[in-house]
Order: sequence, then structure tokens, then C-alpha cells
Amino acid sequence: MSSMSESNSKPHALCIPYPAQGHVSPMLKLAKLLHQKGFHISFVNTEFNHNRLIKSRGPGALDGLPDFRFYSIPDGLPPSDPNATQDIPTLCKYTSLYCLAPFSNLISRLNKSSVSGVPPVTCIVSDGIMSFTLKAAEQFGIPEVLLWTTSACGLIAYMQYSQLVQRGYTPLLDASYLTNGYLDTNIDWAPGMKDMKLKDFPTFIRTTDLDDIMLNFFINETAALPKARALLINTFDVLEQDALDAISASQPHIYTVGPLNLMINQVQDTRLASIGSSLWKEEDTCIDWLAKKEPKSVVYVNFGSITTMTAEQLTEFAWGLANSKKHFLWIVRPDIVAGDTAMVPPEFVVETRERGRLASWCSQEQVLKHPAIGGFLTHNGWNSTIESIASGVPVICWPFFAEQQTNCKYSCVEWEIGMEIDNNVKRDAVEELVRELMDGDKGKKLKKTALEWKNRAEAAASLTGSSTTNLNKLVHEVLLAK
Repeated sequence: MSSMSESNSKPHALCIPYPAQGHVSPMLKLAKLLHQKGFHISFVNTEFNHNRLIKSRGPGALDGLPDFRFYSIPDGLPPSDPNATQDIPTLCKYTSLYCLAPFSNLISRLNKSSVSGVPPVTCIVSDGIMSFTLKAAEQFGIPEVLLWTTSACGLIAYMQYSQLVQRGYTPLLDASYLTNGYLDTNIDWAPGMKDMKLKDFPTFIRTTDLDDIMLNFFINETAALPKARALLINTFDVLEQDALDAISASQPHIYTVGPLNLMINQVQDTRLASIGSSLWKEEDTCIDWLAKKEPKSVVYVNFGSITTMTAEQLTEFAWGLANSKKHFLWIVRPDIVAGDTAMVPPEFVVETRERGRLASWCSQEQVLKHPAIGGFLTHNGWNSTIESIASGVPVICWPFFAEQQTNCKYSCVEWEIGMEIDNNVKRDAVEELVRELMDGDKGKKLKKTALEWKNRAEAAASLTGSSTTNLNKLVHEVLLAK
């Protein structure tokens, strides 16, 4: 009997990520860290992603543990391709409109099921862009914290959207403003950011429509920040102190708990290792292939889970990699070419057979920390960026959308770990940058700085580091506070 009452007296964190790969992964890591601290975990995916996880990881993938359980709620979207990320603007619109009722119903159900070994929900850990959950927290009188899965610089950039509208920088007068040099306009008034141009802000300001879904979505979501008990960010203090200070004017209760891919090493419960978050099936043989390569000899190429490109861009990247004569591991998602199947030129495959490896998905964290990796050609999503920092790997940046442009600017200018490639990608530029990164003087400098950041990241995630201290404070000052 005692075990039943013991499990019922546990604190119970209900964790809900935004339904895209780059959000599910950090939330799952945070959930495992809270489980390590003694929390019962309920992890909520949308039905669409719940099914994708089962498909990619096998039928028992979401069985969970007695005190780490998975649930799903509908997202309200019309059916779409079950193997690709859903359309982001539609997802943002529908989650805001349709997820609150099923989420609230789930809390009611969980609170009623306390007889079956599930304690009542004591706190909500929600994705920063699922702020509709704050209404449920208020309804049930439960504390809620928000995990923003962006960088701190990305978040402070989003927080300027309402000012950018008020001051007339966006919406753009017409589409010519995308190419006429207007995006090079200096913005010198954004708190916590220096030497910013309009093009360095998250891309949703590049619209001609005042009612643009994404522009207004981020204005609304950032406005909700002060309503949460606390804000969590997957970063570490010394990396983004200026941005963190600026955010604290809106939400003073900030806890930096990253890099989560290093923090997760503190989790001792081996049963949690089998609970993964990849929505695509990972090809483990990538690691076997890397094992046969010299240290720092391989360029890793991965544009994340959402980026799409044209067939021409894919071809230019392919020949740039081939002509660099470097070894490479390139992740080509089946849906990376917009509206078409991803096909690299057959001659490219023949040409690079000895030194290249193509895969459809992999465990990126394992790849980045592999000694064979010498550089990373990335879209600069925040997970990819912070994982490369934590692994001491310099980057070539090809940002696609959202705050990837902001992460790119910081990677190249503030943190000095990267070089940017033009959006209108050409094979000669790819070849030149890959060679520079792997062998050139600039590459050597970037590698040195990347290693310095790696040491700082490891210090923050150590048992006495700032992020570990912050996680402990979060638990005791907010999540367990009466």
C-alpha cells in the first residue's frame, strides 16, 4: 500500500511541447531531468506526432514507465502527409484555437485518475508558443512555466515584433522590399542586441500583410510571457547574457537550463534511455561509418526537420560538397525538396562514393560529438546551434526561416564560430567555404573559439554549474512552491 500512496504524493509535471521536432526534443530532455528530480511526468503530444513517434520508433515507443506516461490530444488540423512536418502557419493557428479544450479535459482526467497511481497535476511545463495552456493553468489553479526552445537572442528579437509594426518597419510596402536592400536597414534600438539589421530578425516580419498569421502569432505569444510563473530557456548565462538581461524586463523569473543535450547526462535512470523523440527513423549505421574516418575530417550537413529547398539548391549543395573533395555525412530528408521527392544527381553519388555518406535521418547529438566531425553545414535552428556549441564544432550557416537568421548573425559575429553562405546558394561558394572551414586559417580560428565555447557550455551543465543551479532553483522556488 505504501508505494501507492507514495506515488500519489509525488509532484506531477504535465509537459506539452509545440508539435514539431525541434520543440519535442528539448521538452523531452527537460521532462527526463524533472523525472530525475522526483516528478511524475505526463508528456502530451498531438495525435499526429504521437502516431509519427510510434511509426519511427516502434510500437512500444510510447508505453512509457509507471511514472513517465504519454498522452495525446487532437490538434484540429485537416489530415496531411503523415511523414512530413505539418504546415507551420496552419499549426500555429489551429493549436491556439483548438487545443485548449482537449488539454483542459486531459488535466481533469488525470486529476480524477489519482486512484490509479497517478498523482494530481501540480504544475504545467508548456512550450513558449503554446501559451493557450496558461488559461488551463489559471482555470485549475496550477503554476505554469514556459520553455522557449529558441535562443535568448531569438526570443528578444521576437519580442520586438510589436515595436517593428508600431514604428512602421513591417509589414513591407510591397514584395520589392525583400530584394531592394531595405532588409539591410539598421535597427539600433532593440534592447540587448547590437548591430542588428532588419534581415537579422526572425523572418516573419518579411510580409506585406498586417494580418499575417505568423507575425501576429509571435506578437501574441511573446505578450503572454509575464503571465507565466517563470521562463525557461535552453541556453547558458555567459553565452547570451545581454539578451537574457533584456528579456528580464518582461519576465524577471528566467532560468537558463542548457545546453539540455549536456544537462541530460545527469539523468541516471537507464530506463529513460529508450524513450526517444525522433519523428523520423534514425540510421544508426552513420556512426559506424564515422568510426572509420580520421579525426576532424568529416563535414556534417543537416538542414533540420522543417527546412525545404528547391531541386536547384539541392544540386548546388551536392556539387559544392563533391568539388570540395572533403568527406561528408549529409542528411537528406525525404521531404527536403518542396513538393517533390529529394533526388541528388546520380553522377554526384558516383563521384563521391568513396568519401560521402547520405542518410535520411540520424542521431544528431551522437554525430556532432563524434571525433571525426570537423565542421557542420547547418540551417541554424536553435537545437542544431546549441548542440554544435556544446560539441565544439564550427559551422557554415544557411538559415532558412524563423529565428535561424538571428542565430546565424550571432554565430558569425557575436560568438565567432561560423561563416554564412548566401541564401542563393552556388556550388563554388559551398566548395570554398567547406575548404576554408576544414583547412583554412579562418577555419582554424573558428575551431579554436568553438572549443572555448564548448568548455563554457560544459562548465554551465556541470553539477556545480549555472544551469544545474538554475534547474534546482526552478524546482524548489517555482514548481514545488506552495
